[in-house]
Amino acid sequence: MQRSTTTYLRILIVLLLSGWMEKGGATPPASQLPALIPYPKEVNYAAASQPLAGFTRLIQAGNPGKADRFTAALLQESLQKRWGHQLQAAAATPGKYIRLERKKDKTLGEEGYRLTVREAGITISSPGEAGLFYGVQTLLQLIEGKEKNATLREVEIRDWPDTKVRAAHYDTKHHQDTKEYVQQFIRELAASKMNMLVWEWEDKFLYPSHPEIGAPGAFTMAEMQELTRYAQQYHVQLVPLVQGLGHVGFILKWPQFAHLREVPASNFEFCPLKEASYQLLMDLWKDAMEATPGSKFIHIGSDETYELGKCENCSKKQAEIGRSGLYHLFLGKSAELLKPHKRGVMAWEAPMGWAKGRLNIYHGEDKATQQAPVVPHPSLIMTESYSYETPDLAYAKQAKALGYSVYAYDPNPGIEQLFLPYFFVKNGKGKIEAGALETSVKFLQENLGSNVFDGVIRTNWDDSGLPMQAWSLCFATTAAYSWNVKGYSLEAFTTAFMRNWYGAEQQDMTTLYRLLNEAAYFYMESFERRVWAWGDIGKTHLPDLPRGDALEYDPFWAREYADRLDASKLILAKMDSAVAICEKNIAAGALHSYDIEVLKTLAELAKHTAQTYFDLESLETSIKQAHLQRFVNIDSAYYHLLQAEKTVAGQLARRKAVFKALCQKWEETRLPKGMSTPAKTYFFEQERTRHFANRVAGMEYLIYDEQLLDLEGYLEKLKAYNDYFRQRFQPTLQP
Repeated sequence: MQRSTTTYLRILIVLLLSGWMEKGGATPPASQLPALIPYPKEVNYAAASQPLAGFTRLIQAGNPGKADRFTAALLQESLQKRWGHQLQAAAATPGKYIRLERKKDKTLGEEGYRLTVREAGITISSPGEAGLFYGVQTLLQLIEGKEKNATLREVEIRDWPDTKVRAAHYDTKHHQDTKEYVQQFIRELAASKMNMLVWEWEDKFLYPSHPEIGAPGAFTMAEMQELTRYAQQYHVQLVPLVQGLGHVGFILKWPQFAHLREVPASNFEFCPLKEASYQLLMDLWKDAMEATPGSKFIHIGSDETYELGKCENCSKKQAEIGRSGLYHLFLGKSAELLKPHKRGVMAWEAPMGWAKGRLNIYHGEDKATQQAPVVPHPSLIMTESYSYETPDLAYAKQAKALGYSVYAYDPNPGIEQLFLPYFFVKNGKGKIEAGALETSVKFLQENLGSNVFDGVIRTNWDDSGLPMQAWSLCFATTAAYSWNVKGYSLEAFTTAFMRNWYGAEQQDMTTLYRLLNEAAYFYMESFERRVWAWGDIGKTHLPDLPRGDALEYDPFWAREYADRLDASKLILAKMDSAVAICEKNIAAGALHSYDIEVLKTLAELAKHTAQTYFDLESLETSIKQAHLQRFVNIDSAYYHLLQAEKTVAGQLARRKAVFKALCQKWEETRLPKGMSTPAKTYFFEQERTRHFANRVAGMEYLIYDEQLLDLEGYLEKLKAYNDYFRQRFQPTLQP
């Protein structure tokens, strides 16, 4: 029911008389307001602020249930932990209070809430458990300042979400976080009002039916159930994603399952015509469902089916029903097998992709091979986009009209190495394009809030092995715009995120992200790293070794790599700035200081990469000087040869130190990558996808291209030549 004009006028008069709006109805500048993520739908700030210390009583109205009591306890714990503020449970007695109450309001829905901060007290009300919880999350973000100086601006908020399901996809195919980190991640998602975690755990779960598939240290059934219940307390539904047709190298690498491959040469894909494929997958899916009690969904992945239709039997079947038909034969049979378990079956399929011949387009094949359209299983939930292809969302609307659930697929930032390209993207041809942040915000603003999508899913690909701390801005972006699609401009959101995540006193964190964006491309373009994203780029060589009595060498290196030296000079200065920003914010007590420490390791690795180019230039210079001194001064020539030796040894020592520090820092919240235990050895085998993080079993993927240079072997050869030179010419200088 619409409110009358008279009612709005009355509300406005009350607000003005009570000081709830600035003179002239102006909102305070954004820099003076709390950085709320998401930004609420309706916010009316007053000029006055109240000290947090004054609100000492916690009142829970009515007869609160278990969930509401948890929310109240969480509020008390959060206030004590961050601000040292004691909030005592009390009845409705005089004094300043924080009041939590359940109150019917059809305009808000179960996740909506109303929050008021006044001099007399703070009230949060909601029709539902989740809404009351989200109101508390907003209250915690409203608090400004530290400990005894903390304050809250007087405000009235009415808030509710634009999108029902706000999901984060959590990919752990190439790493395993600790249980404590997963719990922290759940809390962070909940704080920004995300309500689903689609966890692609691959071998990070110890499947009871086939325990060999689980990697050493994988979460047990009991641990996964504990995490599921933990998430539910925070109104986050944990949905297991156990890959189905494609992306199953973690299963088919095992010899006992190799007979289920679509083609013998690749462990990447099941044959959809073998009954044993479904028997094995159902074992794993049943384990996954048992591990996530209370979840309403299961995701069976199944995307990037590169080998689909390649075996003899599948080739014949594809000739009858087409490639999409073969794909949906698998999805349909899987959905039917899962039907008794009463879970919605999610898959990486796009709205009307089966009818538009887009499965082949997705894999770059000839559309002419597509056969007649197929009809997917009616229970399937579409969680892929293929870019939606039309600005009016025609395909998504058509799929909805046919009865399918459709989730918006928030564009993945990319597979860049080291860091995410938030502010600019450099494509394979070197062209600069809009950054992932702008792309995501544009997509969300244009596509959400129109009642087309049942939910939105923010994907998190682990392809390049980035630390989870690099993804925080991604998750916050989806959280902010899926809740309130019109809440922030791009610039305002970026500023709000930095203040929200790192604290109001943070300094230059946006600059740090931009610097790391630059560092990512420098890092990718160094040595052979870019080959893992864009194919052949040529090979980096080492300076020529000296040879013979005349100390011959070919002076080509500095000329050959002049562009890399120029780039290294620029990035070295920028990484010095990046490290300084990290250290400044850590020293100042910024929030999420561990995250900043992790970002600092990225800057240090990029800095080391730049220094390596200068080391190689210095190495060639030393050999050149030795060559020039060969027929002038034997001692001088030998001195420069020893300097060349020291340069290489120094580079290797620095690499070891930088890599060790990075691993130690990351492993504060994750298990060592590719680790083995006394009870189980990690079984490593590459798969057909060119994942940067899957080149080797351990963390060495970050320095693998340096290792390919074989500076260790170069040093041994240089030492051998120096020994020869010393014995041949007897310099008086000692090594």
